[in-house]
Amino acid sequence: MQNNTPGEPTSVSESFAQFSEKFLDQLPGIAIGIGIIVLGVLIGALIGNFVRKRLIKRTNDPLMSRFLGKAIRIIFIIVSIMIALRAAGLGGIAAGILTAAGASAVVLGFAFKDIGENFIAGIILSFNRPFNINDTVEVGSNFGKVKALEFRYTKLKTFDGKDVYIPNSDVLTQPVTNYTEDGFFRWSFIIGIAYEDNIEGAKQTVMDALHAQPDVIEDDEHENFVIEDELATSTVNLKVFFWVDTTDFRRMALVTKGNVVRSVKEALEDHGYYMPADIQEIKLYGGEKDFPFRMVKDPTEDKTLTAKTKETDSKQDPKNQ
Repeated sequence: MQNNTPGEPTSVSESFAQFSEKFLDQLPGIAIGIGIIVLGVLIGALIGNFVRKRLIKRTNDPLMSRFLGKAIRIIFIIVSIMIALRAAGLGGIAAGILTAAGASAVVLGFAFKDIGENFIAGIILSFNRPFNINDTVEVGSNFGKVKALEFRYTKLKTFDGKDVYIPNSDVLTQPVTNYTEDGFFRWSFIIGIAYEDNIEGAKQTVMDALHAQPDVIEDDEHENFVIEDELATSTVNLKVFFWVDTTDFRRMALVTKGNVVRSVKEALEDHGYYMPADIQEIKLYGGEKDFPFRMVKDPTEDKTLTAKTKETDSKQDPKNQ
């Protein structure tokens, strides 16, 4: 005969009955907890979207607005889950989760150090960063348009269609080059004229061609100019500097540069300036006296014209006398 202490179940059926009774007793609390979670998710989404829209209107900063809106939504979801556990009579579980989270914070900090760094860097970048949405930037070796700022990474869209996800900690610690922050970028290229050409006249022709381009920008702060860059082998090289609008950096800026190069080349030709190709000089060293070469007169026929140049001394060789 088995002796049972008071309140201890005597069989599996009694244990199941007690569990069912407790579950039924807690069922209203569980239902309330589920309702709290659903309500918290809805309220978090509404408040997050509201904050995002208000920030976009006030700051015109979609990256920070999206980041903070998502952070508010996640915070509401976590708080609603903790309240729901307490409402369901599972306060011990909620306390255990908080205790475990605090106890494991150090361990998780070492295990997920990179995740924590990227998360903190994302928070810093949401308030203070060197770019906005659709800015053309260069981060390390990555070059493209900024498309998103998430908790762990910054998303770039390269101009050849690649999606690059850069950890926020790298964006925060590496140099970031922004090509479109103020909307201006200066292009340059080199063009060579002949040594006998008038340099000042050529420079004025180039400047007139720049002024005729509607997409070239010039004001008190952004000045276009031409300078003598180099005395090359066969040309006097002029370097042309001009400013363009970089709102659409990869397309319009390149199209404008192409138009400028073409118009400068055509303007110089129209004004009679010669742009020679590089001249290559061949020198023979040693005791060579003869330099043979052959010129093909007609490639369709087997007719050739052979010429041979010779260098002789002014005095005859005694052996040939």
